[in-house]
Amino acid sequence: MTVTVSRLGAVFDEAPLTLVRRSWPVGLPLLLLVAFVVLPWLGNDYWLNAILIPFLVLSLAGLGLNLLTGYTGQTSVGAAGFMAVGAFATYGLLLRVPGLPLPLALIGGGLIAGAVGLLFGIPSSRIKGFYLMVTTLAAQFFLEWVFAKFPWFYNHASSGTISAPRLELFGYSLASPVGRYLLTLSCVVLLTWVAVNLVRSQVGRNWMAIRDMDTAASVIGIPVERYKRLAFAVSSFYLGIAGALWAFAYLGTASAGSFDINRSFQILFIIIIGGMGSIAGNFIGAAFISLTPILLSHAGQWLFDGNVDAGQLQNLQKILFGSLIIWFLIKEPEGLVRLLADLRERIRVWPLRF
Repeated sequence: MTVTVSRLGAVFDEAPLTLVRRSWPVGLPLLLLVAFVVLPWLGNDYWLNAILIPFLVLSLAGLGLNLLTGYTGQTSVGAAGFMAVGAFATYGLLLRVPGLPLPLALIGGGLIAGAVGLLFGIPSSRIKGFYLMVTTLAAQFFLEWVFAKFPWFYNHASSGTISAPRLELFGYSLASPVGRYLLTLSCVVLLTWVAVNLVRSQVGRNWMAIRDMDTAASVIGIPVERYKRLAFAVSSFYLGIAGALWAFAYLGTASAGSFDINRSFQILFIIIIGGMGSIAGNFIGAAFISLTPILLSHAGQWLFDGNVDAGQLQNLQKILFGSLIIWFLIKEPEGLVRLLADLRERIRVWPLRF
């Protein structure tokens, strides 16, 4: 009996990696081929700079926040503050450590952001819900103030901004749009793979148990405080790398104002619209957030034949965008990922039921 239980435990421990491999869709290799080969070959500079790179970075930021909010149930509105930590830390490492490779600088910036997130996650062991949200909001304003107040963080530049250092890897320049896109895509794919394995591991199961009911999780022996702080650290690590990519691969130059409270709400909207507690929901939500304003802008220009004031068109976009968000939240509170899953199921059994 003891041997049988041990074997079952070994199989259960290995299950997360097996499930990840078996749950990959058949078209995933084709999707990666398109992302790494076809899009850099066919995409122009506008698509790479203005659409694909910000979409990927926002997806990564949404993934980081989703690990904390969607999987662990810890409310946070300070995501942009931890993105700022990662951006400024990566900039400082590249500036002050000669010859440091770019991947190590990104990892170092993420680790520093993770340490800061761990520090601000300490109150999560005592408070939760609205009060924890206020704590993360205070972290957002505090971090933004720190990076704007002390010139050391931006190397005493008169503009108060940090500029992207020379982006290169193994002697190859990544300064071109294609290079920056491939850098961002590689980071997102790697970290998404890590997140998929993480949420299906024992750590992820403990996070979801805490999310569902932390008191019951504590009763069955899960160290709730430790796993809550771990969630803050891992989430901030992801957000830190996303912040560095946002500053260097997308914007080129960034300041503390590049990571304000509006950015935090944007990332929060991504996981709410896409679907909390879902890996795919981060990409769906980021696509909705980043592409919908562009589609509304083109639709407005086409409908009004370019005869409408730009300010009025922008206000109309905000109204329509907000209305769409409210409609999706009412129609499907679990996010677009659930809405698409239901639609796929209806199509699968059509015409028996639709």
